[in-house]
Amino acid sequence: MDWSTRLQATGSRQRQEAFPPSRFTALRRALRVDPKAYARSRNHLDGAVTALSPYVTHGLLPADELFDLWRRRLGLCLKDKLLGELAWREFFHHVWYHRGEAILQDLRPGLPGVRYQQSLPEDVRRAATGVPVIDATVRRLYQTGWLHNHQRMWLASYVVHLRKVHWRVGADWMYGHLLDGDLASNHLSWQWVAGTFSHKPYLFNADNVARYAPRLDSRGTAIDRGYAELMAIARSCIDVGPERDTPPPTAEPALYERPPAEPDLEGDPAYVDAWTAVIHPWSLEARVPGLRQIGLLHADFHRRFPWSARRWDFVLRRMRQICEAVYYGDLATLASCLAPPERLLAVMTLNPGYREGLALSVRGCLAPLPTALPELDAAQPSYSRWVKEQCRRNPSLC
Repeated sequence: MDWSTRLQATGSRQRQEAFPPSRFTALRRALRVDPKAYARSRNHLDGAVTALSPYVTHGLLPADELFDLWRRRLGLCLKDKLLGELAWREFFHHVWYHRGEAILQDLRPGLPGVRYQQSLPEDVRRAATGVPVIDATVRRLYQTGWLHNHQRMWLASYVVHLRKVHWRVGADWMYGHLLDGDLASNHLSWQWVAGTFSHKPYLFNADNVARYAPRLDSRGTAIDRGYAELMAIARSCIDVGPERDTPPPTAEPALYERPPAEPDLEGDPAYVDAWTAVIHPWSLEARVPGLRQIGLLHADFHRRFPWSARRWDFVLRRMRQICEAVYYGDLATLASCLAPPERLLAVMTLNPGYREGLALSVRGCLAPLPTALPELDAAQPSYSRWVKEQCRRNPSLC
């Protein structure tokens, strides 16, 4: 296929896709955001949300660039909901920066005496719980790889507190199917729901769903209870189980430790004694003219955290737009084949394996994490304390 035909095919496909791997699409969406509409309707499933998270996660539109764009163009501060929600992501990364892989374990004791399962019930996996909002959420996760924040919290709360599944099990499962999966944002949000990263568990009920997602009316199901009764269930070992009437089951898409149907990704890159940019899945911003760019996928990370075919496709299509070649294997070994470490360029990431491999391999220019707000030397115990310290250092933020 020649480039003209390929570009026409890409344009046709992007018109049909919810999330084409395009920096142009990301910037266009960012510039079209209406902060007032967002603040007014963001909690509703059909509200004016930004749908930018896959682009921020994968670095097509880095968080620092987006934050500065909205501050400069829209005159916003952290008191505005739009920047405030982006700041929550920054706070989760602040915790990740200081705690490392500890975010994958309970950060504080959960509800005492509750025994949690170490596997996800099949009816949840197959969108056949009989709770309309839960089943619709799982189907949407599988079909698009993206969920509204309320759907993420509702699903996590149902899985942990009503079905008695340990938050880590649910977090790993959701991460695998998300297009915007971010270990800090996803796993710390599940901990916040579970009560291991918050002062109390997050609960929701059918009235909450009726308010923000009326088309997914779930009255008459296990979530149609008052909060006192839901809290009693959360503190017990009771698994409410699926409803009596359940929809036909949905097949769960496979997750892959390596890109499916991509045999050409094996092997070591050809050595060239020239400046080379190491491109990883979280630094997919743009091509630098005149600079050799090589995409590297660190196998150990992806064995621990497999991805959906949709996410592999998103990342690889973008890598092939901006990279000379893409390789899969051990990051340190692959990077050692590229050029002297003094001639390697890369952007840092906190993702395990990638973080250590880049620190070991790149001594030329390892750019810092693209944080929207300055990293604080001391870990802050809560979002409010973190924001307070950011505002103390830079009053214009607030």
